[in-house]
Amino acid sequence: MNSKLFLIKDKGNRVNLNQVTLAVKDIQAASEFYLKLGFIKIVDTPHYLRFESPMGDATFSLALDTDMVAGNTIIYFEHEQLDQWIEEIKPKGIKLDIEPKDQRYLWREASLRDPSGNKIKLYWAGENRRNPPWRVSIND
Repeated sequence: MNSKLFLIKDKGNRVNLNQVTLAVKDIQAASEFYLKLGFIKIVDTPHYLRFESPMGDATFSLALDTDMVAGNTIIYFEHEQLDQWIEEIKPKGIKLDIEPKDQRYLWREASLRDPSGNKIKLYWAGENRRNPPWRVSIND
């Protein structure tokens, strides 16, 4: 199963990202992992989980796929107090592949993998997330 993007079209003909679905090998291990990161479970079935962010209205889901092969999908979770958040989740057994580091693209970022091997970036970009100095103008 590949990651899927589900889109909702609003009346103004603008598109909003509804959710991203990641494939996981072990739904229980995945559930425990994402709960440790602080997400709120809103759907729980033997083959599908859906979580919402504790801030904002973003959601993402996990679908059981026992034959999955971890791919090149990367999911990003943003937190203004990144370093503090990481210090809170480490004692829960969350292990980072890369500790928080300031990146050349003006984000502070850490990296880890979920129990199925999906790559996760924990970051804070502030205004640079949507408005980096190299942002393309609307007229381009």
